Amino acid sequence: MAGSKITRDVFGTLPDGRAVERIVLRGAGGFEARIITHGAVIQALIAPDAKGGYDDVVLGHDAFAGYLAERKFFGATVGRYANRIAKGQFSLDGETVQLPVNNGPNALHGGLDGFDRKLWEIAEIDEGAEPAVMLTYVSPHGEENYPGRLDVRLTYRITGPTELSLTMEARTDRPTIVNLTNHSFFNLEGATSGTPILDHRLTVAAEHFLAIDPTAIPLPEPPRHVAGSPFDFREARPVGARIRESDQQLQSGRGYDHTYCLARDGKLAFAARLEAPRSGRIMELFTDQPGLQVYSGNYLDGTISGKGGKLIRQSDAMCLEPHIWPDAPNRPDFPSPRLSPGEVYRHHTVYRFSVRTT
Repeated sequence: MAGSKITRDVFGTLPDGRAVERIVLRGAGGFEARIITHGAVIQALIAPDAKGGYDDVVLGHDAFAGYLAERKFFGATVGRYANRIAKGQFSLDGETVQLPVNNGPNALHGGLDGFDRKLWEIAEIDEGAEPAVMLTYVSPHGEENYPGRLDVRLTYRITGPTELSLTMEARTDRPTIVNLTNHSFFNLEGATSGTPILDHRLTVAAEHFLAIDPTAIPLPEPPRHVAGSPFDFREARPVGARIRESDQQLQSGRGYDHTYCLARDGKLAFAARLEAPRSGRIMELFTDQPGLQVYSGNYLDGTISGKGGKLIRQSDAMCLEPHIWPDAPNRPDFPSPRLSPGEVYRHHTVYRFSVRTT
């Protein structure tokens, strides 16, 4: 209805006939978050620019067929384990777990059929002052070879005039591992602008990052200090300022595809800031997670088209993915992804939008 803070419609249909719904959450002005139940995806995020206009700032597709045809994680909820696990293998309570490998020799983003490919249930819609939708998914014991039944609930909520909050919780019936994130690809000039993100100015509140091998698994060493390297974003600078330097880590990631180590004690805190020079849009990211994956869209290769029929090419967008560190099940020196019965996995991330005022 006109003026409603929440609307709900059918966005598409799965091959088995199940409907994929879309829920639109509205904030101030034209700010909107459009969520679809397939993959618990942020299908669109409409944010203001410095001139008073509004535009979609996340890559994806205008119709559901695009999401079904290509698994590119646009806006998706990723699990059970975001990022990579070396050789798809880890030990839990003395037993070896072998996951399907789907990224070279490693397991990536939940395996062959992760949470991004599941139809989530709408459990609750809140039409109050802070409009929200809660989505749930039950991952059975043994799905993708992960142990334990995992009950997940995820809430998208408008928590400010131009602010989207994401909270996730998970519970298990036997010891397992869990690491969830949202995998939105951001371009603050607009999803169909055709403008690369290399001149976006990025700030990351981290002094260390994880160096990786050529398969993107963290090296067997402590986190590296960013000082003096192309990975130093402690002060704002363009994403592309040093991305073409002859640096072994940039070669391993084909650009930025690295986890930054955030100083966290389980509380929500500032992690990153992204600013677009033309539109004047600013996005600040707050999270309670110990890591932030910074990915400069290196593997976007122009083989698929996205919104507005535009081909999606390298550096057309970037991801800022808060989560536990990659390969943590095999690294006792990393934050632990273990979840036991009676415990609750929690993840809280906030995307706060504003505009440049000068």
